[in-house]
Amino acid sequence: MSKVSSNTIVLAGILVSALLFAPVAACAQSASPSPPSSAEARQAERKAAWEAGEKAGTKGPAEIALRDQATLKISADYFFIPKTEGMRIMRSLGNTVYEENFVGLVLGTKAKDDWIIVTRFIKEGYIKDDDAKNWNADELLQNLRDGTDEANKDRVARGFPELEILGWVEKPAYDPIAHRLVWSLLSKHKGEADPPVKGINYNTYALGRDGYFSLNLLTNSNKVSSDKGYAHELLADLSYRNGKRYEDFNASTDHIAEYGLAALIGGGAVVVAKKLGLLAVIAAFAAKFAKVLAIGAVAIGAAVMKLFRRKPTDTQG
Repeated sequence: MSKVSSNTIVLAGILVSALLFAPVAACAQSASPSPPSSAEARQAERKAAWEAGEKAGTKGPAEIALRDQATLKISADYFFIPKTEGMRIMRSLGNTVYEENFVGLVLGTKAKDDWIIVTRFIKEGYIKDDDAKNWNADELLQNLRDGTDEANKDRVARGFPELEILGWVEKPAYDPIAHRLVWSLLSKHKGEADPPVKGINYNTYALGRDGYFSLNLLTNSNKVSSDKGYAHELLADLSYRNGKRYEDFNASTDHIAEYGLAALIGGGAVVVAKKLGLLAVIAAFAAKFAKVLAIGAVAIGAAVMKLFRRKPTDTQG
């Protein structure tokens, strides 16, 4: 196994945004140990966490069991880090980890690979997809912008910079046969200079009987056009077990989620808003959504370009 490079500590910039996509209503936050008190101790923990991930991980080709729900086939150029070690890596980088839905991390092992995929399973029940028949991407985008403008009033009052949604990286697309959803949005802090390279969260979802898997690709604007192919490949290679598939739904016995498919465009924040008793649901929806994406854009851009040159690679040499 290759020795972990100190460069892996800069995964912090990439991974900071990943778990923020978790719908609060869908998961319980796990207890996190107190962070190390010194920079040296924090760096040592990051290195140790990454080494543990390398030792516990699985290099493709392989079939990875995803809880009791599904299997994920990974090719020879992919590496899967399981839940416990993946959570340690995330925590060592300063992330809040929602243990209930965290599944693991998938990385590319080729020298040119500058991406990572955070895998989660959200057990919210069967999600009806009827709204996908009638949604309009331009209307969804405008609603998100309007909601963001409203939410910015609260952000300013709390001392946070305002946010601005720039547009779709990829408009929401739903496959009603495979029950797969893909979308990606770009945002930034209002008034900031437009960076030449932007961090991108490219979101893919696989719906099942009990909930859905989220495969969140973290990359940058220079590479998203090519890197999204990896996300699509992994999405296609995720297979629900018999009895757990979307089409196995039993209306007389199964739990139905409180929200429809459109709520997944933004991380399920509509559910959060309902649970908080908020009247301005779309404002809360956009506030959570845009905040996450802005954090991603700020943190990911520089890190992806410089690093990821050393990852779990072939055991040869």
